[in-house]
Amino acid sequence: MPTPNWDLFWRSLWPIVQGAIVGTIPLAIVSFAIGLVIALVVALMRLSKVRIVSSIARFFVSVVRGTPLLVQLFVIFYGLPSIGLLISPWPSAVIAFSLNVGGYASEVIRAAILAVPRGQWEAGQMIGMSHRQTLARIILPQAARVSVPPLSNTFISLVKDTSLASLILVTELFAQAQKVAAFSGEFMLLYLEAALVYWIICLVLSTAQSRVERRLDRYVVH
Repeated sequence: MPTPNWDLFWRSLWPIVQGAIVGTIPLAIVSFAIGLVIALVVALMRLSKVRIVSSIARFFVSVVRGTPLLVQLFVIFYGLPSIGLLISPWPSAVIAFSLNVGGYASEVIRAAILAVPRGQWEAGQMIGMSHRQTLARIILPQAARVSVPPLSNTFISLVKDTSLASLILVTELFAQAQKVAAFSGEFMLLYLEAALVYWIICLVLSTAQSRVERRLDRYVVH
């Protein structure tokens, strides 16, 4: 049984970590931030009483959730140039991941808004707030606390999903591992090393998520 090449392991660790620092993490953060904005808009559209508005939002969610993320990524990067829309790799990845997050997170936000008791809307109206003011100052802050755990899980999943960006030439964690593996021929070692780095990142994020949840739980009346 061949022994692991530990020298290669340690020499390749920094390039892989560097790929996470300059590629994976920024890509995940930017995509998630844009995706949350999309999700909020889509969630509010889903709750609209105007049928055409809610139907458009429902169609968007159906398409995003009903198609693989890899296909969405390929359509944007490889498909759009065929109709004259050429987008470079990194923006293509951001667009694909943001839309994907928007589709999934919109349902989380919609459910969180619906979870706020109806009496909160009535309380806002009683003190003279408009519908928009009640939504912004009373409903959304309460819904935010409810949506933190599932949205955190969405972000952790996004960090892992960014590995797909290597297929459209984005240099990130997994792409760096692939480069070293192709050069050295040590595919098993390098892929396991990449998996280890992903696991550590997700472990840190999960720990941070638990702390945030405990802090928010102090403000929830049981």
